Amino acid sequence: MAGTNSELELVAEGPAIILVEPQLGENIGMVARAMANFGLAELRLVNPRDGWPSEKARAAASKADHVIDGTRVFATLEEAIADLNFVYATTARERYGFKPVRAPVDAVATLRGNFVGGEKTGILFGRERWGLTNEEVALADEIVTFPVNPAFASLNIAQAVLLMSYEWMKSGMEDVSSTLFQPIEQRPATKEELHGLYEQVEEALDARGYFRPEGKRQRMTENLRAVLSRRALSSQEISVLRGVFGTFDRYTRNSPRGAFYQPPNNNAGGKGVSEDDSTDA
Repeated sequence: MAGTNSELELVAEGPAIILVEPQLGENIGMVARAMANFGLAELRLVNPRDGWPSEKARAAASKADHVIDGTRVFATLEEAIADLNFVYATTARERYGFKPVRAPVDAVATLRGNFVGGEKTGILFGRERWGLTNEEVALADEIVTFPVNPAFASLNIAQAVLLMSYEWMKSGMEDVSSTLFQPIEQRPATKEELHGLYEQVEEALDARGYFRPEGKRQRMTENLRAVLSRRALSSQEISVLRGVFGTFDRYTRNSPRGAFYQPPNNNAGGKGVSEDDSTDA
């Protein structure tokens, strides 16, 4: 799978994800994949409709096998959360009661603190069609709800798990603006390299009659240099551009690189000329 690397350290920590009576194996698999994406690994199922294990779930998990293999199944929600110290219930519906309602960023801050303190935590997710019952929500310590469109608040279960998993991963980062993949560091081009590019391009264009009429040469040259210097080019980028422009001199439309050129005075038995032997037409 693109984006996976078995040579890197696998992050597997954090709260347990608890799915209450999930229906489709495919949804369970997509939940496992979302968890693996953001470093969660403990998946608990309460009375899954189609039983467990599930090959459909494994296929949908897209190589998140460590989550699938470690999945535990419970007959009741009470059993699934028995060993946990703190539990959140997710819901998009307004609930009347006395439990605090948190946004995801605040909820994971609490979970992160509990995790650092050695406590075991979990997040409850309800059924695909109608979520958690009031009795099930009552078993949790607090409620977490997402800032969604009030007129279209229903989330796919994997989407809901993905949002919480993403917030969990961010809560453990020293810098939330940092990224895993960084561009290759390149040396900024020197002025000498930049001026060499100018001269090459201008000479090639001049040989082809680009700077006409003559009275506009200076303005055209200034405009060209302004375009080529609009951003800080690196030394590697200068090399790429010079290679591109150098191709215009070495090859023509009639004799492109890689083509075989047949001389006009071709004699019987004559052979084609390779790109290294050909000349500009």
